[in-house]
Amino acid sequence: MISAPQLLILFRAACAPAIFVLACFGWPGRVLAGVLVAGFLSDVFDGVIARRMGTATPALRYADTLADTAFYIAAAAALAIAVPGAFEASWLPLVALVTIHVSRATFELTKYGRIASYHMWSSKAFGLLLVVALTYGFVTGVPNPLVAWAVWWGIFNELEGFATSAILPAWVPDVPSVLHAYRRS
Repeated sequence: MISAPQLLILFRAACAPAIFVLACFGWPGRVLAGVLVAGFLSDVFDGVIARRMGTATPALRYADTLADTAFYIAAAAALAIAVPGAFEASWLPLVALVTIHVSRATFELTKYGRIASYHMWSSKAFGLLLVVALTYGFVTGVPNPLVAWAVWWGIFNELEGFATSAILPAWVPDVPSVLHAYRRS
């Protein structure tokens, strides 16, 4: 039987192609914002419910990380389609963010055999800032400076994750910050 946290992760994974396809077919920004917020809420509550149920296993946390990555990339791509120029002012930091993310994932796959699943405080802040920026963009239909802030915060988050992966000798989930990683090493 599938648990509630697993259902929420599956829901968010399904929201990734849905938000992208809806944007491609020109659905209204408010609909896209609704899918974004629903996916974000599933992201918030899957962990809360898993911890209360005692089912927050490393496998569940890893699945959560993969669903998060797919969902937020699809949501950003949907904004780029729905709001032309949404990333125009932040294309260089966006390229840096993607480059750092791919480099970090490659490093982690090489070192641990899988991508890290830290659920850091900085990544929670990144998720929230990204949802606010994307929601604002979808609803207003115009580029906004919050997108650049989110991208820059994403760079910070990826660099912190990269440092954490460099410090930790073995894969472990749920490391709140690079300082926590340093204390574990």
